[in-house]
Amino acid sequence: MHSAISKLKEEYQTASWRYIMGGLIPDWQSFSDPVNFVTRPLQMGPVWMYASRVSGVPIDHNLWFRDPPVSSYPACIAFKSVQLQSHEYAIKYLSLLWETCIAQGINIAKQIELINIASQLNALYPDFDLQTFKADLTNGKGLEAFRDDIREARLNNINRFPTLIFGLGRDSLLVSGYRPYERLVKAIEQHQANVHKKTK
Repeated sequence: MHSAISKLKEEYQTASWRYIMGGLIPDWQSFSDPVNFVTRPLQMGPVWMYASRVSGVPIDHNLWFRDPPVSSYPACIAFKSVQLQSHEYAIKYLSLLWETCIAQGINIAKQIELINIASQLNALYPDFDLQTFKADLTNGKGLEAFRDDIREARLNNINRFPTLIFGLGRDSLLVSGYRPYERLVKAIEQHQANVHKKTK
């Protein structure tokens, strides 16, 4: 989905994008994915293997055998901590999170790894304040921003990730789960055609 979104952003350059963190895995005691039959970390490995095969994107599924993240919340809080400084830097940070976790198979539930990734961002963009990031990661500001995202996701009845919402209000299009780029474009074009018919 990450590469598909990148292509969509290139195709629809005039569109604006908002990133909402949903917090897929609070912890493994409360998490359950009945669609993919996942209730524990080891079961996530085959899901990632399938996603890699379908998408053609290299994914290190052995992370879930070697050093499984205990929660997705720390990475979400880190993203929001960056976003408090800059939306654009947050998107860059999200890409670094993706690369670190998905491609390199590094456990991004660990605070040290989240700070290491922020250090990489700081090296690329020196005006990104690493010390402010560290503070917001632990002082509750990042957590509160993340809680706002969770509330928004629940308000929109979103419980599967990733989920994309195109448009606003009753005429919006909601797409959940992995979709190849071509299917996303087809869904958007069909949605736009339907909206156009309603407004004629």
